[in-house]
Amino acid sequence: MMNIETLFSIAGVIAMTGWLFLLFSPLIPKWSNRIAGTILPVILSLGYVILLITPSSGNAGGFGTLADVMELFSYEQAALAGWVHFLAFDLFVGAWACRAARAEGVSFWLVALCLPVIFLFGPAGLLAFQAIRTLRFRMIRT
Repeated sequence: MMNIETLFSIAGVIAMTGWLFLLFSPLIPKWSNRIAGTILPVILSLGYVILLITPSSGNAGGFGTLADVMELFSYEQAALAGWVHFLAFDLFVGAWACRAARAEGVSFWLVALCLPVIFLFGPAGLLAFQAIRTLRFRMIRT
């Protein structure tokens, strides 16, 4: 297996490529959907699964308690798997937000405000996007 730092860098480049496609999604919606919404999250997910099934030197820890989770993530491979998990899901959610906004007529500039929040803080960005959708829906209804 490659060096953990190399895998970390590769995962980051893959994710950043997807986020760049999302920023240009108004210009290339089909490519953005394919690349940032499907292909790259699948590649990251495959990497995640490989990290999960590849034997590592760290066997301790788990998900039963916070202490178990902290111990689990003290191992490089587990921490990298957790990071790749976040990269894959956040990119997938960002791509979904772009698709949903296009389908619902939400301005890309409003979505663009949410994308960095989705990238950096996942669920908070999803919440921001859902708030924008809700406000837009209420404005349309009135």
